[in-house]
Amino acid sequence: MNSISTIILTYNEEKHIERCIKNAQQFSSEIFLVDSFSTDNTVSIATELGAKVYQNKWENNHAKQFNWGLDNLPITTTWVFRLDADEYLTEDLISEINTKIPTISNDISGIVFERKMYFLNTLMTKGMVQMNMLRLFKYQHGVCENRWMDEHIVLTKGETIQFEGYFVDDNKNSLGWWTQKHNNYAIREAIELLNIEYSLIKNTQQDNEFEMSEDAQSKRDKKKKYADMPLFWRSFLYFIYRYIFKLGFTQGKEGFLWHFLQGWWYRTLVDAKIYEVKKACGDDKNLIKKYLLQNYHISI
Repeated sequence: MNSISTIILTYNEEKHIERCIKNAQQFSSEIFLVDSFSTDNTVSIATELGAKVYQNKWENNHAKQFNWGLDNLPITTTWVFRLDADEYLTEDLISEINTKIPTISNDISGIVFERKMYFLNTLMTKGMVQMNMLRLFKYQHGVCENRWMDEHIVLTKGETIQFEGYFVDDNKNSLGWWTQKHNNYAIREAIELLNIEYSLIKNTQQDNEFEMSEDAQSKRDKKKKYADMPLFWRSFLYFIYRYIFKLGFTQGKEGFLWHFLQGWWYRTLVDAKIYEVKKACGDDKNLIKKYLLQNYHISI
């Protein structure tokens, strides 16, 4: 088996965790859960399947939780894979990893994979910009950048390559759960966009020292351009681009709901929260931070 430790962050993931662990066992020698004190059967299922479970209180974002795992888990493998509980690798990608990793060049420290999305049991293949993510990296050669949203693995040294196969995000929870999740995400995305405009969050040493993959940097550059566009119009144009010009309409009702909810509704909700903050605080950075703390219990 490959010298790979897979780290999975969990909180009440009993619907997904068995599928995730059994998938990871096909390419990993060790599987670790960093659990945020789940109240369902996540921990018992994972333990029964042979995963090693460690508990850590959730603090603000995925990046801090994942980096806690890198610092505190007894990792002895050469490689680390970051996998979400509702994700799994295709058989082709598993075969590719098992074939290529043992013979990979020493100067390669990170592997980039494409991620595809399921929505209402339908694989979204139209209207999406290709999502490439660095998820497999050599232990102690990378960390997760500390951001509120869209955090990426960044390498401390070495180069990246991309494999041909892909993995999928396939969440089995209800549409109501999905909308509530994105409502919670919206304020975090709003903070990211406000930070681009007002530099609310001071750059860390990590931000200056580490380099993102080419795909992650491209995504960050596109977000900066998006942040410069007018509120509300940008979410509408983004939906039109995905649904019409990128042929999202060819995937029927599921395609419409995906691009409307994820591409327009969610983005409009983000803008609404930005508008709310600006209306209350203007351009005053200190007032913005105070407002976020008082109304959303977020300290930045």
